[in-house]
Amino acid sequence: MPVKILMVCLGNICRSPLAEGILASKLPQDKFTVDSAGTGSWHIGHAPDKRSIEVAQKNGLCIDGQKGRQFKNSDFDEFDYIYVMDNSNYRDIIHLAKTSEHKTKVHLILNELFPDENVDVPDPYYGSTNGFDNVYQMLDEVADIIAQKLIEKHS
Repeated sequence: MPVKILMVCLGNICRSPLAEGILASKLPQDKFTVDSAGTGSWHIGHAPDKRSIEVAQKNGLCIDGQKGRQFKNSDFDEFDYIYVMDNSNYRDIIHLAKTSEHKTKVHLILNELFPDENVDVPDPYYGSTNGFDNVYQMLDEVADIIAQKLIEKHS
């Protein structure tokens, strides 16, 4: 059974779809599955933001087949690791956790790169296009670390 990783942001159209696509590209698909969700419900069923799709394409990834969905309590049982993009999403997901086991699955993603600094991945939605490039670079860098750890742990 593959190890399941979930990426979570606010709307599931900018950061988490990029994180899903980037991390999935770095892991063996027979051993790992990566998905994404949002804490909000505004973009359920929608494709990622066109700027996320464009920055992914520019970097050789295709994420346009993804569809937005909202985080649900069953995700705690379905996924082995839950990475959130910022402190607000972290609080929202931890608030939904019913057990300490569920809480231990939730990680602020950039803490993998900057341990215990609780740095947010900035939401590029209202910013300029280069905000998407910056987010892509951050997520690409942290995905290298996460992939290496996961592969070592689950090989």
